Amino acid sequence: MDGFIAIGLLMLLMIIGVPVAWSFAGVLAYLVYAYDANLNTLMLQGYRSLDSVILIALPLFVLTGYLMQSGGIAKRLVDFIEVMIGKRRGGMGASMVVASGIFGAIAGTATAAVASIGTIMIGPLEQRGYPRGYSSALLGISSLLGILIPPSITMILFAVVTRQSVAACFAASVGPALLLIIGLIIANRFSVGRFFDEISTAANNGAQQVKKGRATLRAIPALSLPVIILGGIYGGVFTPTEAAAVAAFAAMIIGFFIYRDLTLRTFSRSVIAAAETTGTVILILLFSFMIGRILAMERIPQDLTQLVSTLIENPLLILIAVNVFLILAGMIMDDVSVTVVVAPLFLPLMVANGVHPVHFASIVACSVVIGANSPPVAPILYMACRIGQVSIHRTVVPALALMGFVGIPVMMITTFVPELSLFLPRLLGFV
Repeated sequence: MDGFIAIGLLMLLMIIGVPVAWSFAGVLAYLVYAYDANLNTLMLQGYRSLDSVILIALPLFVLTGYLMQSGGIAKRLVDFIEVMIGKRRGGMGASMVVASGIFGAIAGTATAAVASIGTIMIGPLEQRGYPRGYSSALLGISSLLGILIPPSITMILFAVVTRQSVAACFAASVGPALLLIIGLIIANRFSVGRFFDEISTAANNGAQQVKKGRATLRAIPALSLPVIILGGIYGGVFTPTEAAAVAAFAAMIIGFFIYRDLTLRTFSRSVIAAAETTGTVILILLFSFMIGRILAMERIPQDLTQLVSTLIENPLLILIAVNVFLILAGMIMDDVSVTVVVAPLFLPLMVANGVHPVHFASIVACSVVIGANSPPVAPILYMACRIGQVSIHRTVVPALALMGFVGIPVMMITTFVPELSLFLPRLLGFV
């Protein structure tokens, strides 16, 4: 019972505006009091859990995202994608979806994608006839491709707290990511002409070919980053942690010496921003490890598994119930909180019902895509509104439509078609 009270307390603290890290601290304080736990022992166990080589990748990928934004890498990617597919019907919206996907294949974060892609594309989208509310909604959902497409910080955290292979979790979310990209592009194509008109900007064919050539040439250094990172990881050249270091170093070289948009001032700002983000996540992880230790000692996950199995006997209904809970939790908590608290709590239940832990990783990632764009908290959607300079009221309806017609179907397909998530990890020999 105390475990459920702890989850309820965490949600309550976050709803009333307590910072996420201190919400976790409040829950930890309650559990220490409720179970009379030894705080000194918990601190030592929490520190040992943080003493992981895998977690070194976290600040490096975060830094890579900020360096892409300040070093001109994101802009060249957007320019390249826009000239390639942006002239077709629905092409400008599709360009933003694809740009978010490629950005995610380098940086692994949603917030950096919102800031980088949104700053560059919201204005041009409006000039092409896209309403700012719709553009911000599409930006919010497509930016979550940074969580699904490897390397993903969320998948790194999932692997750490559930003791799974990072590379396997990376590979598991590729299928759902491609499905989400296709779904968003189709939904955007359907919206153009039915809910708003896209203004054509067709150019002279010869001039367009020259423009494509220039954009491709400028984008080659930026496009080389995902090839280096993912090729290195799955080719066995380096580990995900080493890939993070390579990505950060390559982003610095490209920003400083090739594009020359990165200066010492913007570099220092990127480092500070990355340190602040990493510090918050590490603090959350420390508290979550300590909370998880208390819950494990009190057999809360096992009790939860027994309770749900008693109330719901059908495995399919259990999967649906877990999906609904993950979405509801994501509506109140951020992706880090859902990943480090809720995922380990439900993992024994999912395994007991025949779900592979790596498959569960992609289910959690899909739930975050929906939850992070659903009020009342909706951190990514609110950030997209700030970037798009539009009120949340003009964004909620198109966001809910995109989640209802694309996000939720992708999550259900991911849940009930395990091979979508397990095919690539098995092909690569990770599971």
